[in-house]
Amino acid sequence: MLPTRKLILRRTGSLIKQEVIDRGAANVFTRIIRVGETLPDCVLYEDYPTNSIKLPDFLLARNVVIFAVPGAFAPGCSRTHLPGYLSVANRMKSDGVHEIICVSVNDPYVMAAWSEKYHTKGKVRMLADPSGDFVRAIGLGMNIPTLGGYRAKRFSMFTTNSVVKELNIEPDGTGLSCSLASALEYHKYFSKKERPEDDNPNKV
Repeated sequence: MLPTRKLILRRTGSLIKQEVIDRGAANVFTRIIRVGETLPDCVLYEDYPTNSIKLPDFLLARNVVIFAVPGAFAPGCSRTHLPGYLSVANRMKSDGVHEIICVSVNDPYVMAAWSEKYHTKGKVRMLADPSGDFVRAIGLGMNIPTLGGYRAKRFSMFTTNSVVKELNIEPDGTGLSCSLASALEYHKYFSKKERPEDDNPNKV
């Protein structure tokens, strides 16, 4: 049986909030994940279908930047979004970010090829969400027929211990503004004493 969709309108103050529930899908979401909430249980894949990355386990006790793109090799993703994070990856990690993750609704082989082309190893982890389960579970998917159907909205987030501390979602789902690396204010969410370089006993 095909999933059914139910539209719910909720009034919050003077605003009416629209929520869509997908029933019968692999994951059910009622709204976009919020700052302060923990990321859901999902599995992403790196390089191969046999190399699974389980969330939120992978994020526990770590500061992690996650950004999502509508599609690997898409022009805006390849020319602007991904290169922006690659250019500041070393600085982010010296500031105390443990991992930077790029997520796309693609198969792991496509993400691996994209990684190889742009030399992301050691800087950005390229994780595949083949069925869109992760972006669906956090309410950040959208239908883009020209890219093959269900895709991730373009967003960025900063998480600590798998809890969302900052979330930036492109208003139209595909633009390149608030989700860029330069717009992420991750440094506000952990103290300087947590930065790895401060643990170096030889530091002068």
